[in-house]
Amino acid sequence: MSPRVRWAVIVGVVVVVGVVVAATVVGRDKDVAKVTTEKVTKTDLLSTVSGNGRIQAKVKVDISSQVMGQIVVLAVREGDRVKKGDFLLQLDKVQYDANARAQQAGLDALFAQRDSDRFNLDQARRDWEREKKNFEALISSEQVLQKARLAYDAAKAQLDATERRIEQARAQLAANRDSVAKTTLLAPMDGIVTARPVEAGENAVVGTMNNAGTVLLTISDMSVVEAQMEIDETDIPHVKVGQKAKLSIDAHPGKKSDGVVTEISGSPITKSALGTDASAVNFKVKVQIHEPPADLRPGFSVSGEIETDRKTGVLAIPIPALVVADEASLKRQEKGKKPAPTPTPTPGDREKKKDVEGVFVVKKDGTVEFRKVKTGITAELQIEAADGLKEGEEIVTGPFKALRSLRIGDRVKVDNTGQARDAGKRG
Repeated sequence: MSPRVRWAVIVGVVVVVGVVVAATVVGRDKDVAKVTTEKVTKTDLLSTVSGNGRIQAKVKVDISSQVMGQIVVLAVREGDRVKKGDFLLQLDKVQYDANARAQQAGLDALFAQRDSDRFNLDQARRDWEREKKNFEALISSEQVLQKARLAYDAAKAQLDATERRIEQARAQLAANRDSVAKTTLLAPMDGIVTARPVEAGENAVVGTMNNAGTVLLTISDMSVVEAQMEIDETDIPHVKVGQKAKLSIDAHPGKKSDGVVTEISGSPITKSALGTDASAVNFKVKVQIHEPPADLRPGFSVSGEIETDRKTGVLAIPIPALVVADEASLKRQEKGKKPAPTPTPTPGDREKKKDVEGVFVVKKDGTVEFRKVKTGITAELQIEAADGLKEGEEIVTGPFKALRSLRIGDRVKVDNTGQARDAGKRG
């Protein structure tokens, strides 16, 4: 065999061996999942609950009239600052004044009638006493004495009746004067006029059992301001009075306001803050704002986060790394072994089947094991690993498709180049 032929044979053998080796490697790599990983580290976690709402004064008063009448003077506008006792508006009081004067005149007439009744009673008493002496002296008859007694009793009853009518007239006069006073509305507290839905010339209507009265003005005490937040029912069990909050007011972009939870509603909201029917089950949570901006107004939109829990220096893992599955489904199916026939389901199967949560830990030989994890508080992107992991262990974080298909003992190929690029962009 010539040297040229021998070298050609050697080269051919090498090529064939290389192709076989490459095919073997490629075939083996087909069974290896590409995954991203992260090290288990200690960090600080902050668990929050978010919600949206509106700004409201903690104390506000809707002013309505207790008497009916036309508004003749309206002394304030929206945005005006008022102090307790300041004049706000005047209703037409002509009719109420006339009623009060008529009642006063009737009372004066009753006073005159009382004086007359007192004179009559005094005269009837003297007549009765005279007839009593005459009867004792056998000058007059018993019949005359009885008539004198009846006249005295009638005069006394007349005076008592007049006294009662005077009391009645006084009460009616007090009511009429009260109605006159109620035609003038004064500020019940210091604050800002935050609503004035009426104008001079309109009529004030008194509320009844089934119909609300006319709201003339709304005064709000803006010294203490709160955000009325709508929180989802799933988050309400974590919210407690006294928890801190960070609020963002749409009218002040880029600024954060501190607050504290002061009240949690015990019943769900039937209407949202926008006044529409609430489709989701939300609860109202009031957050008092510390040092609110001076130009804050009721109705401003607000969003925020309530701090429900905080832990420092705890082991944490990315939320996507957490796997929740049936423990039996995580075991690998041996090659060549036929799967066991699916048993006929029974009513107790659902109770026997129990999901577990944990993560896939990458071992030194490139395979993964499933580690059950006891979780704690949840932050925005991470969750506490309270038990089951050690600091520095490498866990699989993605992609989602790979996590769904991984089984205990599977070999993986770690590729974190994408994460490095993302981290560089964020930096």
